[in-house]
Amino acid sequence: MSVSATNIRNIALVGHSGEGKTTLTEAMLYDAGAIERMGKIENGTTVSDFDEQEIARKTSISLSVAYLEYQGAKFNLIDVPGFYDFEGEVCSAMRAAGAAIVVAGANGAVTVGAEKAIDQCLKLKKPTIIFINGMDKENADYAGTVRALQEQYKGKIAPIQIPLMEGEKMTGYLDVLTGKAYRFAAKGVEEISVPAAQAGELEEMQAVLQEAAAENDEELLDKFFEEGSLSAEDTALGLRKGIHTVSVIPVLAGSALLNKGVINLMQAVLEYLPQAAERAGLPATDLKTNEEITVACEENAPLAAQVFKTAVDAFVGKMNYIRVSRGVLKTGTTVLNPNTSTEERINSLYLVRGKKLEPVQSITAGDIGAVSKLTNTGTGDTLCDPNAPVQFAPIDFPEPVLSMAVNATVRGTEDKVFGGLYRLAEEDKSFRVVKNAETGETLACGQGEIQLEIIKKKLKAKFGADAEFTTPIVAYRESIIGKAEAEGKHKKQTGGAGQFGVVEIRYEPGAADGIFEFVDAVVGGTVPKQFIPAVEKGLREAIQKGVLAGYPMVNLKATLYDGKYHPVDSKEVAFVSAAKLSYEDGIRRAHPVLLEPICSMQIVVPEQYVGDIMGDLNKRRGRIIGMDTKDGLQVITAEAPEGEILTYATSLRSMTQGRGRFSKEFARYEQAPESVLQGLKESK
Repeated sequence: MSVSATNIRNIALVGHSGEGKTTLTEAMLYDAGAIERMGKIENGTTVSDFDEQEIARKTSISLSVAYLEYQGAKFNLIDVPGFYDFEGEVCSAMRAAGAAIVVAGANGAVTVGAEKAIDQCLKLKKPTIIFINGMDKENADYAGTVRALQEQYKGKIAPIQIPLMEGEKMTGYLDVLTGKAYRFAAKGVEEISVPAAQAGELEEMQAVLQEAAAENDEELLDKFFEEGSLSAEDTALGLRKGIHTVSVIPVLAGSALLNKGVINLMQAVLEYLPQAAERAGLPATDLKTNEEITVACEENAPLAAQVFKTAVDAFVGKMNYIRVSRGVLKTGTTVLNPNTSTEERINSLYLVRGKKLEPVQSITAGDIGAVSKLTNTGTGDTLCDPNAPVQFAPIDFPEPVLSMAVNATVRGTEDKVFGGLYRLAEEDKSFRVVKNAETGETLACGQGEIQLEIIKKKLKAKFGADAEFTTPIVAYRESIIGKAEAEGKHKKQTGGAGQFGVVEIRYEPGAADGIFEFVDAVVGGTVPKQFIPAVEKGLREAIQKGVLAGYPMVNLKATLYDGKYHPVDSKEVAFVSAAKLSYEDGIRRAHPVLLEPICSMQIVVPEQYVGDIMGDLNKRRGRIIGMDTKDGLQVITAEAPEGEILTYATSLRSMTQGRGRFSKEFARYEQAPESVLQGLKESK
């Protein structure tokens, strides 16, 4: 088909895990004739869940793109995972999509995933349709679900359908806009008479819908007040305006599994959700003028596109999923990547339907596709015309909240393990691999246990590398809180030239740099000048391990004030050893203490969870610093020992049903209680 931005819809399917986003994608593809039969999640035959981990787990773990053609329009569907650990996929999808379908279960409540999806659509101003799925299930409660949505999102929820039920099964629907009734048939729907029992409900809903539509247009509002009602055409016009400004969210219902109500949803997408050409421009920087600009969707303009997802395969290579915002991306052209200051040649372009790639010669403004084998391009990068360089704002990915230490299961395969992990980090920007300079460990950092477990399995499947993920080492420190003096004597005689060195050193807290300060206070040459550096060298080597649990010593001031030497046997090595002996004895007598890292935390939760959060922090030896309210949520500022919050992400998710989030950063070191030291000794 001839594609222009006026007949493209880019739609993210978002919502709670297990509510049917992948099945709905499958039904839409089938109804549009893009596939011959609907695949099933349990059989691993769906278009959008094609990764072997997705097939094994029977759930989505990465976003996938699948296009279809319906009534002269092209829909680019982006099926997004609903589980909390894959929030980064939602961020990627939302950058590419111009609108969203929130898939919600008909369970009489607003699930956490649906709530978070709707909140994000409102925050990002993405026009949204809610599809209440699962109307084929026992105890399906459409009315209760709508009421729950209306209670939570007052003034925004506009049901445009009323399900017709026989027993507990949805058999058709009332179209609130037109006032007509339809029954599901073998192919689509057939019109029937409006059931008398629901005529009153239909009239009531029409009034609500007309009022909602009128509030989005001054002319319609005047008309509504003058005439007391609006025509179906005027109501549709007002609704469309409200949907585009995200002041109205229409609601439909059906069963993706039984493919009922899906055609209606596709029709609503066509009528109400914005064309790619209508999408608000994306913020970017004009690199010639260094000014902030807005890139509008224009075909006859210099190229500007952004990579929103990267897929990495050990054999196929790298595949970049892109949305073209301006101009036309063509094969055989050279484009600029301003993020890496490199140029890339476009050799292969594809339209995407799950794992199926269809080669094309170009991708136009407003459309989504993929480009393969770009060397220096990753997720979030801009591709643009070298003569009109622009750079899009980066995609805002969540910071990692759970870190695990990584080791190769098989010795000698470290390069394979870490190389594979770095490749997987290209694929998922919410996952990172970092080297902890304090402990020397390599850390896999992500959003939760499930994500890291899948990363480990992908590492094995894609790169043939086995890794172990373990709890990371906490970077404890040791110091002293008292003062002590200690002699260190090194004497060695083996028949020839011997070794001799004696030092007297005073140990106390208070290093000028906070780590180690060495003071030469020798009088009278009892330790000759040429051996003084050897004493300092010995101490600097010694402080790498404390006497309590072997952690580095900090805030130590060591003053060399006396010693002895032998004119023949004294050597540098003797004074190095003497300093270490003095250190061992002196530190033990200077009241050594263990220091633990303290992290500052910012925890954001709904108000009803504040009590649980504060109680839990108390158990973790945390301290509440303050509380504030932002966007209707409670922001708790606290401090807690790092060792107590290594798996806090998992606990917070459990306490808040996935509604809470937090961030942390190192603040300082503090003296640890004796119980922490005992625990470390017992674990060694």
